[in-house]
Amino acid sequence: MSNCGCSHTTGGGPFAQGRELVEFVAAAHGGEMRTKPISGGGLATLCQGCGAPFTLATYVGACPVCGGVHAVSPPRSSDAANIQFAGKGFTLS
Repeated sequence: MSNCGCSHTTGGGPFAQGRELVEFVAAAHGGEMRTKPISGGGLATLCQGCGAPFTLATYVGACPVCGGVHAVSPPRSSDAANIQFAGKGFTLS
């Protein structure tokens, strides 16, 4: 396991892929990253589950059409290409 340099070791770290990254960001900083806004108003993207366009406004968010959970880590949040998808059927607890 790697970490983000902030003294916790939750998940695979900020450069993980897929569900591992989504779970890491959702748990980071005691869960505070889930709802923290992405600077600049978010990242325009397409849902990796259903293809619908939406804006990922917080570091963890869901597609408004299918509910697919997506996330991006703060160090990689300048590019929508870094958004990861947790996979169909994934829900945050």
